[in-house]
Amino acid sequence: MTSTTQPVHTNNLINATSPYLLQHAHNPVDWYEWGPEALAKAKEQNKPIFLSIGYSACHWCHVMERESFENEDIAAVMNEHYINIKVDREERPDLDDIYMSATQALTRSGGWPMSVWLTPDLKPFYAGTYFPPTSRYGRPGFKDVLLFLNKAWNEERDKVLEQAEQLTDAVQQITVTPAGEQPVPAGAIEAATNFIAQRFDPTKGGILSGNTNKFPPSMALELMLRGYARSTQAGKSETRLLELVDTTLENMAYGGIYDHLGGGIARYSTDPDWLVPHFEKMLYDQALVTDIYLSAYQLTGNPLYAATARSICDYVIEDLQDDAGGYYSARDADSEGEEGKFYVWSVDEIHAVLGADDGKLFCQFYDVTPSGNWEGKNILNVPNEPDVFAKQNNLDVEELNKKLPDARAKLLAKRAKRVPPHLDDKVLAGWNGLMIAAMARAGRVLDEDRYRDSATRAADFVLTQMSDNAGRLQRTWRKGKTHTLGYLDDYAFTIDALLDLFETTQEIKWLDAAAKLQTDLDAHYLDKNAGGYFFTADDAETVLVRMKNANDNAVPSGNSVELMNLQRLAILLDRPAYREQAEKMLACFGDKVNQMAFSSERFLAGADFFHQPTREVAIVYNNATQKDAAGLLAAVFAYYVPNKVVVAINLDDQNATEITKKLPLMRDKKLLDGKATAYVCQNYACQAPTTDPRVLQDQLAALRVDASAASGGE
Repeated sequence: MTSTTQPVHTNNLINATSPYLLQHAHNPVDWYEWGPEALAKAKEQNKPIFLSIGYSACHWCHVMERESFENEDIAAVMNEHYINIKVDREERPDLDDIYMSATQALTRSGGWPMSVWLTPDLKPFYAGTYFPPTSRYGRPGFKDVLLFLNKAWNEERDKVLEQAEQLTDAVQQITVTPAGEQPVPAGAIEAATNFIAQRFDPTKGGILSGNTNKFPPSMALELMLRGYARSTQAGKSETRLLELVDTTLENMAYGGIYDHLGGGIARYSTDPDWLVPHFEKMLYDQALVTDIYLSAYQLTGNPLYAATARSICDYVIEDLQDDAGGYYSARDADSEGEEGKFYVWSVDEIHAVLGADDGKLFCQFYDVTPSGNWEGKNILNVPNEPDVFAKQNNLDVEELNKKLPDARAKLLAKRAKRVPPHLDDKVLAGWNGLMIAAMARAGRVLDEDRYRDSATRAADFVLTQMSDNAGRLQRTWRKGKTHTLGYLDDYAFTIDALLDLFETTQEIKWLDAAAKLQTDLDAHYLDKNAGGYFFTADDAETVLVRMKNANDNAVPSGNSVELMNLQRLAILLDRPAYREQAEKMLACFGDKVNQMAFSSERFLAGADFFHQPTREVAIVYNNATQKDAAGLLAAVFAYYVPNKVVVAINLDDQNATEITKKLPLMRDKKLLDGKATAYVCQNYACQAPTTDPRVLQDQLAALRVDASAASGGE
């Protein structure tokens, strides 16, 4: 279609904000967004709903659109017999979770595109994922399914409704966690960590998912780092945990899942060696992977980890941050109709850019061959570390490290002239929270103003542009339009981000904003009886089920993140009620977490925070000692201490007295000998104050974990 050609069809999706929905706006299908108009039509016409859920970067979603939703014959069947609703799973995670639970209950599998048939009262009666237009791959043809279900609806309505009731009951059981009886004990954290570690690939790292796919296991790795640090402090260093973390992070950084030219990490690898990625880049992966590389860098000092975290952050700023400050959602895997076309290379292409000599060196280092390593083309990866490669090829490693960045820059400039993958430029509050937190941590761990500034701009954007007139957080923004009341994830992830930004900048406004959001969250989402938080607000749109669970999946559960938020806020603001809420959450979700470690990694990190001593670091300084205070903060941030809060205050600040009243940890803290001074405390009981960064680090290291918890006791 040329730019002057008018589309033959235009449906109701033309007014959507979601790039995914807009991609379907010219299908012959009479699509609707999820909303009152479509739902009312289903009831008025007594027609079942065909619900299609996907997202912009989903490869098979595009395939099903080309094959079926652009097919005039299939569209006619859909339009005649169904009310057709298209949903972006990223804008409506509530609907995605509910109907994915139905799909998994019915088929024992799931994925996207998700295809679900509903009664007019929104109860699912049949479901699947990708359907080809005609029967193949052992899958029934989409048109055949449409006609079969229409016949069943008209001729066997009772059976259809009975199945809908059964599926709805199953969804209720899956998506609502009943109040638990057994809290998560301290010993369960070590047991779960060991259970997860046993399933890691000892050679290449990561966990095999189903077949050969490997996803970056960021939350599991963080749990293992915590386990290693805890065991070391208890005097029985579990080096195997750190070895598995190192193996995974090194292979990811050198593998094809990492973009060696432009930075950023792909969603997952389709092989066990991290070579062939599914090329889409999701914002949440950039955030979570950055975070684990930063933690590992703090613990090990490995420069590869710092470089990888920097590269991902640089990519996000360059490609995914809107001029207004918010972070976009994703880059697609496909360009010009081919997955990965934007990213792969041939030997001739590289030689044409770099010349024969530099091109040969680059190809050798990055595993580029005439036959290719993927479908005749080459995915850049690093089979040997620079020092090993240099030794094998009689090269000077310093010279190699000078040539490679220049070569990468030239090839990146050449790649920029290709047709890029589609950009999903909607801004999601929750995903922005994840990235703001990671960017803020990068700013303090790597001492980089560029990352602090990026996090600050994004946080300002979320707080000012993604609220309604009543100040309630909204889920989605795109091109000036904001909509959909925020979910638990949006609140929890944003609170976490603001707490990290407060720790990075020490600006009290971020803590104030976090406290306000926490008040809103408690008012509208908290289960005051059983504990924990519902996914949707008490005044949100009514859907099939009001979910409440703590399942950590591709992103952490809102309840898992909130478990940590409550404890941090309890310490910072001296509000014991928040710690009591956290304790209630441990009991509420305890039965489920104790049984399902693989979907509870972030929750278990919050449990670790609860059971272990928390380091409270208070630093006071004045205008004359700001540089020394920066040195103390740098010492704190250079050290891996997972369970800590950090507060610093300039006593010359005109608001210092008011700020101190908000922060009990800062009360009665004074300069020692007129110098910037640090206090390391535990339960508000502090060690001797110090002005020496080295002594400060020794004090942080000296605080030991509870011996019974480290040994697996309760």
